[in-house]
Amino acid sequence: MRTSCFGRSPRPRHSLTLSAFYVVVLLGVVACASSAPEPAASIAEPRSAMAMASGVTRADGEKGLDQSRIVPLGKISGDVEVVYGDPEVAGQAFVMRIRELPGTVVPPHSHPVDEHITVVKGTWYFGFGERYEPTALRELKTGSYAFAPKGSWMFGYAPEEAVVQVHGVGPFQIHWHDGAKTLDDPDAGKTFRFKRGEKVASARGAGVIVEGYASGTLVQYEVEKTGGERFMEHEHELRAQ
Repeated sequence: MRTSCFGRSPRPRHSLTLSAFYVVVLLGVVACASSAPEPAASIAEPRSAMAMASGVTRADGEKGLDQSRIVPLGKISGDVEVVYGDPEVAGQAFVMRIRELPGTVVPPHSHPVDEHITVVKGTWYFGFGERYEPTALRELKTGSYAFAPKGSWMFGYAPEEAVVQVHGVGPFQIHWHDGAKTLDDPDAGKTFRFKRGEKVASARGAGVIVEGYASGTLVQYEVEKTGGERFMEHEHELRAQ
């Protein structure tokens, strides 16, 4: 999922990404599209938090858990940058950084482990609940911290690019409250109006569809501009070119 990446919402020009993520980590949903919600049973099906990430890299030089390290914040090429440990190993401490694209909304989701979140770049909006509620979002500027106890439902939003650093103890699995779909799903045509590679445009600019994400009634796309810059956009705000 992007681990944390999904759409644009109505709030200070809020664009409703697991980048959605998020891992996403994290990885948001607003009722803006027409696809039907996933069956309730999907809530009980955990996924790897890395399963929908566009790119996962390591920034610690593959050092062992007992080796010292200093990892400055630099440019993150993919969605997730692991700086310590392995988020998918049970009982192992981990630290990772998640890049949220402009317009990213992380749909309601939960984790089976505690999650510690620190914003290290930009501004991140974060809230708790089983439904995405713009009024419940709290602004977290660079340096802000949030804690999500295991099993709690949460969601987030990034109006512009942001980087959040997450630490905890694995396994960092993710439960999407309303399920999750991408353009790679066999029945993607029933959910997504656009296909990978199609040229589209919106208020954020023009580009090519590189991925699509759906959760519940939200359908959002990751769009790449000519220069390589990427952003997230709701399906209903895109037009074919």
